[in-house]
Amino acid sequence: MPDTTKPADATTEDALDDKALKMFGFKVWTYRMGEQVSLMIHLGDRLDLYKTMAGQGPLGSDDVASLTGLHERFVREWLMGQAAAGLITRHDDGSFQLSPEQAAVLADEENSLSFAAGAFRGGTDPAVLDLMAEAFRTGKGLSYEQQGPTAAAGLARMTGPWSRLALTSIILPALDGVTAKLSAGAKVVDVGCGGGVTLATLAAAYPATTCVGYDPSSAAIDLARRTVAEQGLTNVEFVQAGGEDIPASGDIDLVLTFDCLHDMPFPNRAATAIRQAIADDGTWLIKDIRSTGDFEKDSRNPLLAMFYGFSVASCLQSAMSEPGGLGLGTLGLHPKRAEELTTEAGFTSFATHDLSDAANLYYEVRV
Repeated sequence: MPDTTKPADATTEDALDDKALKMFGFKVWTYRMGEQVSLMIHLGDRLDLYKTMAGQGPLGSDDVASLTGLHERFVREWLMGQAAAGLITRHDDGSFQLSPEQAAVLADEENSLSFAAGAFRGGTDPAVLDLMAEAFRTGKGLSYEQQGPTAAAGLARMTGPWSRLALTSIILPALDGVTAKLSAGAKVVDVGCGGGVTLATLAAAYPATTCVGYDPSSAAIDLARRTVAEQGLTNVEFVQAGGEDIPASGDIDLVLTFDCLHDMPFPNRAATAIRQAIADDGTWLIKDIRSTGDFEKDSRNPLLAMFYGFSVASCLQSAMSEPGGLGLGTLGLHPKRAEELTTEAGFTSFATHDLSDAANLYYEVRV
């Protein structure tokens, strides 16, 4: 009788290439290590450890514990792990230091385009994880709303630095005639506004301009409203609604869709709604993930596996959350597909801008 407890192609370890087996096992365990280091980055960010160490020079674990009000033994173990990961510098005398480069990536959320610690959320809620697994069985993904408030907050922090620091200095000036309109007073709509960082930045820079943000997530809209209230902005408001629900006013000067079209079940419907909302001389600015639509070319990106992970965990979930959804996912809106989408919606001008954003390209779309 054949052994039915193993797949037909199963083999014993003694028949395998020992070196190849060890190297592959090492690769798998490095991803487990990455999971743990990710958790430690989240804790360092959450407990203000990085921000406390930034600019302080060499510190002992007792110094860091004293400055943060945390327990020294836990702080010491965390510091040793960060040094082992190459994220914090450990000196021969046993002190620890955050270099200027390390601080720019891990501590300086307000002034560094390279800030990344806000992207680390500490893991996935087990209940949400169960729903992700169920999506594989049913084909129906989790909506952005179902992914919970931490998803909205995490996305706002992950995309925040480029919104706050590059929007008015790099991104908008790259567009034809847009900054002049904004200075004079324009109408702006942000579709998929998330936590409102982008729209708040624009509204603060151009007080004569009126801004409206739309997002289907109540958690995102609540966060956006808190953001503008804290800044005392009066020229921006937020509406809980999807992209296809924006009014067909035909008078919007600038429409933004930042890192959201590929999340939508029906980005084509949103594109049609944007065409009906935008003025004939208006501009639609799309920001979306760098990809080519060719796996071999995209494989040159050393972070490609992370983008596919983002997709399965979040973007594709949202894009498959309604029956018949197009399911673009994180890498699905490459330049060719984006141009097809806008052309089908009635736009005739499409230009790609590479603004040295490591993760994204920017598409300037006009009627």
